[in-house]
Amino acid sequence: LHLIWDRDSNSMPLPPDSVAKDTPLITHCGGGGRGQKAKDFLEANGYTNVLNGAGPKETELWAVYGEK
Repeated sequence: LHLIWDRDSNSMPLPPDSVAKDTPLITHCGGGGRGQKAKDFLEANGYTNVLNGAGPKETELWAVYGEK
């Protein structure tokens, strides 16, 4: 899923109800800052298995986290 952090509202859309709260989720942003904000927001909304993938390119994220 690509859910975009909105800097103006300081929030983002939540995953659809079909995504369980304990589903592994990885946030991402070029430098890691928005990824951390997204992680904090998701955790504040009950998601329990969220990781900030920080700043690697999206294709690198799959190499690092894809099998975990």
